Amino acid sequence: MKLDKDVEAILSHPMRVIEVSIPIRMDNCKIQTFKGFRIQHNNSAGPFKGGIRFHPDVDMSEMKALATWMTIKCAVVGIPLGGGKGGIVVDPKKLSERELEALTRKYVHLLSPFLGPNIDVPAPDVNTNPKIMAWIADEYSMLQRENVPGVVTGKPLEFGGSAGRNEATSLGGVFVLEEFMKSVSQKAEQTRVVIQGFGNAGSNVAKLLAARAYQIVGVSDSKGGIICDRVIDPQSLMACKVEKGSVKECGLIVSDLHGIAGASCKRVSNKQLLETECDVLILSALENQVTKENAHKIKAKYILELANGPVLPEADKILKKKGVTVIPDILANAGGVTVSYFELVQNKMNFYWSEEEVHDRLKKIMLEAWHNVVKNSKKYKCTFREAAFITAMTRLEKLIQTRGVH
Repeated sequence: MKLDKDVEAILSHPMRVIEVSIPIRMDNCKIQTFKGFRIQHNNSAGPFKGGIRFHPDVDMSEMKALATWMTIKCAVVGIPLGGGKGGIVVDPKKLSERELEALTRKYVHLLSPFLGPNIDVPAPDVNTNPKIMAWIADEYSMLQRENVPGVVTGKPLEFGGSAGRNEATSLGGVFVLEEFMKSVSQKAEQTRVVIQGFGNAGSNVAKLLAARAYQIVGVSDSKGGIICDRVIDPQSLMACKVEKGSVKECGLIVSDLHGIAGASCKRVSNKQLLETECDVLILSALENQVTKENAHKIKAKYILELANGPVLPEADKILKKKGVTVIPDILANAGGVTVSYFELVQNKMNFYWSEEEVHDRLKKIMLEAWHNVVKNSKKYKCTFREAAFITAMTRLEKLIQTRGVH
């Protein structure tokens, strides 16, 4: 695309990198210090936007990559937001609720000069949820001495959240997948789907696709998974996972998931699940799942990336040679940030839309983005991932040049 070199230089580095030390008095009365980050990559299109994750493996380089992805993702779907990302190095499962709330509020306190509806708007990510977003909004509002719900998105409905936010990432991906399936004349009832990851995104996409007659035949979570010879009912599987702790413990009593005599399932590892023969493989777990070591073993015809960065660049090249079509993360999972943008707009207006309105607006944006990516894919004779980046960079180039480089 011959991207302007000045624009390339600007986008190659985050605008601001923030690292904080967060001392918390634990329940045993001892002080423990946690490390936190916030990366603000680029705000040419609008306020920085991106999730906050609580995870033991959070590090600076990961945050920089994810913040850059957010800038590009927002530009792919054409919403007026930039890219940011944040996190705390912590295993939240080892903290009491009081300790977790104290950690969250202290993190906000330290970052507050760099946050705000017109500056930087965080959102939920790995191991964070609407309750944690409510703590962030409340702490920031107390510091500002006014109610500022728009400082974060992904809040509970009763505290300024948006209808339709919970399933937004999955629904956006489904809209794009369905449009792609039309282009290859693939019918839902003849499409076998395997889903890696059965958290919020994975379980929601399973429900949405099952309702559209897609054949869910394999699912996994962090502990392992199952492959079945009959269609899995996502509602029953989620109920079983809640009861037993993992999907790998489900489905061996086939009537629990199918109600069909003669159906059978087998336990598989995540590695085996990725290599299962199917039409669509949906990646909704963590990044770096398909690598140069296992890419040649992938038997899916199509991959939908609901997670961020699940396919490594070296694997992309192998998949391209194999003829596996990848619908990339920066398009496929942009439904989440799009509805986060809707939440921010609703907070500013103090006027809220119905779930149906949210879904209609989301579908319009996702399909327009998809058609722009397809157009660039044909124009440049490239993969959908490359076309998505070109779509984003074209918009960012125009924005940065229009605003001027000083």
